[in-house]
Amino acid sequence: MSAATITDLGKVNNASTADALFLKTFAGEVLSSFEQTAVTMDKHMIRTIANGKSAQFPVMGRSSAGYHTPGAEIVGTALNHNEKIITINDLLISNHFIANIQEAKNHYDVRSVYSSEMGRALAFQMDKHVLQTMLQAAAATANVGDTSYAAGTIITDSDANTSATSLIASIFTAAENLDDAYVPAEGRYCYLKPAQYYLLANASNAVNVDFSGRGSIADGTIPSIAGINLIKTPHLPTGNVTGTGTDAGGAGGAQVVNALNTVAIITHTSAVGTVKLMDLAVESEYDIRRQGTLMVAKYAVGHGALRPEAAVQIQTA
Repeated sequence: MSAATITDLGKVNNASTADALFLKTFAGEVLSSFEQTAVTMDKHMIRTIANGKSAQFPVMGRSSAGYHTPGAEIVGTALNHNEKIITINDLLISNHFIANIQEAKNHYDVRSVYSSEMGRALAFQMDKHVLQTMLQAAAATANVGDTSYAAGTIITDSDANTSATSLIASIFTAAENLDDAYVPAEGRYCYLKPAQYYLLANASNAVNVDFSGRGSIADGTIPSIAGINLIKTPHLPTGNVTGTGTDAGGAGGAQVVNALNTVAIITHTSAVGTVKLMDLAVESEYDIRRQGTLMVAKYAVGHGALRPEAAVQIQTA
């Protein structure tokens, strides 16, 4: 009796490695989960570098104007310059090893669940690091040493955590501060914990059409206040992040920040930047010695404050 002809479900056109298609499915699930979970990726500046450990962002002060006195020589005026350097953090990974026997005993697709969770884990850390960097920007001094650029802003509102009216007033104050700092009206975002987001969604002066509100109590949504887009996220840090662990950004502690009493962070897309050395990528390899498959999702990026004047933190104390 002749042997059966096996159709390899993992091969591309039945002619590649045995798990080629499986790896693509795994990679797609990680990427999809990451994109669905991360809320900050399209709301700040991102730059990709091919090699190196950091990237430089030039910063220039504003030019001035003045009347010319007839006959006076025009010799030019000084323009302040500076630079912001964003350094790449350590390689961040999410990994799982699946033993053949364990996978065979399961009654569901283990790899699909694991790949989704890996994407969520990396998205959570990406969001958390970006939001912590935004808080750093709000507490930072001006980039350029002249009066044309402002420092970051911290608004203290003891009732912002529990009073929708008070929180709305603070958001309007933040919008005013951004206007005074010449921050563009387009591309402003306010990140809130779910509790404060729903507090606003349930406020009559935020959703009532008589106040030009565009929210919906029925849907539990409120898109904007004072022209600032509201983003609900459980990733907003509200504790004191210290040390050199994962939350702090690794060995350099680049994302260390005291976020105690934070209610919201309001930024423009130019406030912070992310530098990518190794974008989100996935690897999978079968280990015959251990009779299982190792799955790894990874990226190497760095974050830094670029324009402190474009960041406003609202805190209770």
